[in-house]
Amino acid sequence: MTDPHQPATSPGTGQGDIERRAAIAEALGKEVWPADRDQLIAKAQEGPADDRVLSDLQRLPAGRQFENVQEVAEALGLGTGQQRF
Repeated sequence: MTDPHQPATSPGTGQGDIERRAAIAEALGKEVWPADRDQLIAKAQEGPADDRVLSDLQRLPAGRQFENVQEVAEALGLGTGQQRF
């Protein structure tokens, strides 16, 4: 039986990926969507985002709209076993 409180994650998502995605979600909140890379970085800089979150957001492709944190995580390669750097 799975834990009903476990966040929905893709197969292959490690604990580190889960923690990074959670940190990104916490830094961005729910009101920012949809947003592009620059809007996400600006939003993260308004709050207590750590350097890792800001570094991750800066690696996002320019000119792309993201609808939610899942799309951000996918663009960063979180949960795929292949993080994009």
